[in-house]
Amino acid sequence: MLRWLPVFVVLAALLLPAPAAAHDATTTARAEVTGTGTDVRVVLDLEYDLLMKSAWLYASAYDARERAEQLRQLKLNRDAVVEYVTERFAVTYDDRPCAPTLTRDADVRPQDRKTFAVLTFTFACQGGPGGTHAISSALFPDAETFVHSTETLVRYDLDGERGSAVLVAESPTLKVGERARSDQAGEFFLLGAEHLLTGLDHVLFLLALLIGARRLRDVVVTATAFTAAHSITFLLAALGLVDVPGAIVEPVIAASIIVVATANLLGRDEDRLGRRRLPIVLAFGLVHGLGFAGALDIDRSGSWELLLSLLSFNAGIEATQLALIAVLFPLLTLLRRTPWARWAMAGLSVPIVGVSLYWLVERLPLPL
Repeated sequence: MLRWLPVFVVLAALLLPAPAAAHDATTTARAEVTGTGTDVRVVLDLEYDLLMKSAWLYASAYDARERAEQLRQLKLNRDAVVEYVTERFAVTYDDRPCAPTLTRDADVRPQDRKTFAVLTFTFACQGGPGGTHAISSALFPDAETFVHSTETLVRYDLDGERGSAVLVAESPTLKVGERARSDQAGEFFLLGAEHLLTGLDHVLFLLALLIGARRLRDVVVTATAFTAAHSITFLLAALGLVDVPGAIVEPVIAASIIVVATANLLGRDEDRLGRRRLPIVLAFGLVHGLGFAGALDIDRSGSWELLLSLLSFNAGIEATQLALIAVLFPLLTLLRRTPWARWAMAGLSVPIVGVSLYWLVERLPLPL
């Protein structure tokens, strides 16, 4: 029996990271940049509590949970917030810095189970027509120690050039018109791969399906159905044809993991889902697609113009999903050949149910 200990160690490491590991250690800032010539408008979406901590404000500011109090704190600490942001986010025109001004009071909005502060700036640039804009972001750097590996997702429509980019510490500046489409596709491919790996809820759903699948055919059906379903809703959201609030999507994602993992516990030794596998995977895959869409906040107007970015993001999700299957299914197959396979599969499913129940309770809008 000891010879199977390494299999358990690998599976435990892959299957059962702590719930707090998903999305807590890093952040994505979002910037919508529009304008022509010397007039540039920037709308920034930044995590509210992280912004207030990074600006070195008191706990009364970053611990605020009610919308009215968050808006009050943003107004009260307007100067500190503006100073922090404008020292780390910049627009230039022909290599000359543009002067930023916060043009309206900050707003807040929920996104991906977090609250984001929405800041609207105008950048006054100097220079003649035909110049080139550059956008730079050093928001929430590693040196501040609150988060690591911050990414700034930029969408721009400047001087007739439209596109998107992901700015990171190693490549913090976008010069409009100079970035190749292949670079844009590669950035969003990696962003999709990263989102799947750090989105533990999506990973656990896939793994719960794999635990219940005994044959290669089941794996092919599972992967194909899940891919087709979540790709459909992902792209429908980009078209603006589907818009389901995250308050509904997120609890349903947690519930989907509970359903599949519980089926593994209650089923027999053969395929736990049996003939129900295809409709279950299709139904829940549609919901997970809305979750993937929420990661890019693609329900905003104009997102369909970023088709290359969206498809690259989805391709990154698919490639990472296939890589996980390639690693995990052979390990599970080895585990099933042991005399205590049934107990082992149950032992892997129980923690998945427990974590998912925790998520479900956390995501439901229950009164305190």
